[in-house]
Amino acid sequence: MSDFINMNFDRAKEIIGDRTPEEIVFDKVVVKELKKGRSIIKALKMANKKYPDEALQWSDETIEDITLHYEYLMQHEDILKGFKRLSN
Repeated sequence: MSDFINMNFDRAKEIIGDRTPEEIVFDKVVVKELKKGRSIIKALKMANKKYPDEALQWSDETIEDITLHYEYLMQHEDILKGFKRLSN
C-alpha cells in the first residue's frame, strides 16, 4: 500500500510542481473559495486581492488550464485528507 501512496505523491508533485510558501497560501485561498461555490474568476480575484504579490493573470486562452489546475488541487487536498484518516 505504501508504494501505491508514494507513487501517487510523486505523480502529484509532478503535476503541481514546486511551489513557494507564498504560492501555497495563494492556492489555498483559491481552493477555499472554489469549495464555497465561487467561480474560478471570482476565486482568483479574491486571492489576487488578498495576496497581490502572488496575483495570477488570466485570459480567455488560459482560464481553462487554470481551472483544471485548481480542480486538481481540490481533488489532491481531498485525497490527502483521506490518506490522513487512513493513517490514524
